[in-house]
Amino acid sequence: MKFLAKTLFGLEELLVKELEDLGGENVVQLNRAVSFEGDLECLYKVNYRSRLAIRVVKPFLEFTAHNETVFYKRLRRYDWTQMFTLDQTFCVDSTVKSDYFRHSKYVSLKTKDAIVDLFRMKNDGLRPSIDIRNPDFKINLHCRQKDFTLSLDSSGDSLHKRGYRQSERQAPLNEILATGMILLSEWNKKNTFYDPMCGSGTLLTEAHAIAHNIPPRQNRELYGFMNWPDFDLSLWQKVKDEANAQINDDVVKIYGTEIDETQYYETKSLLTKLDLTGIEIKHSDFIDSSPPEKNGLIICNPPYGERLDEDDVEELYKELGDTLKTNYTGWEAWIISSNKTALKRVGLRPSKKLMLYNGALECKYHKYEMYEGSRKAKKQ
Repeated sequence: MKFLAKTLFGLEELLVKELEDLGGENVVQLNRAVSFEGDLECLYKVNYRSRLAIRVVKPFLEFTAHNETVFYKRLRRYDWTQMFTLDQTFCVDSTVKSDYFRHSKYVSLKTKDAIVDLFRMKNDGLRPSIDIRNPDFKINLHCRQKDFTLSLDSSGDSLHKRGYRQSERQAPLNEILATGMILLSEWNKKNTFYDPMCGSGTLLTEAHAIAHNIPPRQNRELYGFMNWPDFDLSLWQKVKDEANAQINDDVVKIYGTEIDETQYYETKSLLTKLDLTGIEIKHSDFIDSSPPEKNGLIICNPPYGERLDEDDVEELYKELGDTLKTNYTGWEAWIISSNKTALKRVGLRPSKKLMLYNGALECKYHKYEMYEGSRKAKKQ
């Protein structure tokens, strides 16, 4: 079977390796997605264990249409009654980039009409219901100019939802972006991990899961593929049991600091609730901090400036850089930010520059190495 795993920009190469490790075959890197082939066991593994996929879909219909009439007729010919029943709900989610079809909502509506009309014809006027919140079957439609691909969503809810999010009080990192940042840093899961501006604790929680090989959706119960006619409950249980058996209890040092008192207590409460006793978090200002260990890895998502004056955010980045240079010799640091001007105020030359997106914001993701002595001496 052919599948498509969607991800965030900049994480495609990481997802290729992950899918290969999970048993995917003929894996091909695309833009914000990776195609692969596999059986049901592979599909279940990817949904349960992938840290980088947003959702996994199964393409089932492709065609070309240049106007609304042809589009409707092509959809009307497909036997939707073989996919789901009158008692099951569905919804259609469309992504459209076309000079022929301008509105994604209208394309979704016409798709729904074609499905409903076919059911009515075959079932004496009876039709299945629409459920946009929690449908039994979610149909993804992708249109590029005249080319249409319809896919069945195997994941249901987005796979970035790990189930531990408590609050959206401060704009948190997407869990998949946080995981991608950690994996891009090539953290060896042995060195100390430190997030000096940890906010809601997403980086800390994802680092803990990576270090201990905890499946990202260990506590999730519902997936789209559970409503498919070929759902194999015993195979699904086998996949989960095998993944859970690989969880380890290695000692890994993970630290966080947070200056905002309310956010600190919320995050502390979350970590306690999740029983993540291996994470140590303090209420303090990184600018005045001392390293929790002799050396290690820092990954930081500082404010970009949306809630601060430009002068204040640039001063914050300067102080961040000064602290790294003065107090964190021997450490590596990765900083993500959409504020390119402020990022220059860090005052350190990045040894690596990557581009990622935090939501709609184009961000730079820079690596800094605080060598003991000169770079030349480090190489000798």
